[in-house]
Amino acid sequence: MLDVCLLGTAGMMPLPYRWLTSMMARYNGSSLLIDCGEGTQIAIREKGWSTKPIDVICFTHYHADHISGLPGLLLTMGNAERTEPLTMIGPKGLERVVSALRTIAPELPFEIRFQELTQPVEHLVEHGYHITAFRVNHNVTCYGYTLEIPRIGEFQVGKAEALGIPKNLWGRLQKGEVLELDGKQYTPDMVLGPARKGIKLSYCTDTRPTPAITEQAEHADLLIIEGMYAEKEKEAKARQYKHMTFYEAAAIARDAQVSEMWLTHFSPSLVQAERYMGEVHKIFPGAKLGKDGKSLELGF
Repeated sequence: MLDVCLLGTAGMMPLPYRWLTSMMARYNGSSLLIDCGEGTQIAIREKGWSTKPIDVICFTHYHADHISGLPGLLLTMGNAERTEPLTMIGPKGLERVVSALRTIAPELPFEIRFQELTQPVEHLVEHGYHITAFRVNHNVTCYGYTLEIPRIGEFQVGKAEALGIPKNLWGRLQKGEVLELDGKQYTPDMVLGPARKGIKLSYCTDTRPTPAITEQAEHADLLIIEGMYAEKEKEAKARQYKHMTFYEAAAIARDAQVSEMWLTHFSPSLVQAERYMGEVHKIFPGAKLGKDGKSLELGF
């Protein structure tokens, strides 16, 4: 299963009831963070989760409201005596930006490994997370992310018995090992059925609507997506600054046929966002208003 928590939902500047943009996922003892705005480590503590198992941090882009919490987070992870390497993923320039921020966090007991994105779509696998990074349309280079946890096919007992494979080896085949037994080779595909539906989460902020978002979020269990503006009179402002409205986000969720959508990255001027959800639900009934600490457990 994949645990998901929306740590911060504010855009541009933090508010007393909203930390800046960040999301955390946990799978199989490893945590992955997307963005690290101001207040991220406080939000993690408020949730009752830990910073120490964070193995991967993905950045959408390098505006301050998406990365300003990083130096403090790194120091906290170092003070927790973390020694395992930390992988960071983000648009080109990632190492330069992080190195500049580390002027105030120069000494860490762990290595940072950088994966800089340069292509429109890139695929990576880190700690069991199958990550697709896809370029979106903001006023600086910006990426959205889809996280997938694949699920292998069901173990076919009859096939294993017919092949004469001892029961004590079944588990190893199920885990993907290739085995040699009495001069014969046995591969997982010989005893596994077709792959089953896994878990899929898509996350996207700071962009205009693009076909890439709809394509990469298709049939996602959860889509977390920017809703910077809800007021109809701010549609022109959304286009000018390359952000999205509630209604544009809902249309993407509808077209991508996702199971559920959470809105996030709200403008600091947006108050009583609930008032606008009626119109949003007309476009996509599975839409929900994101809030700091909102969580979901996604299972197979």
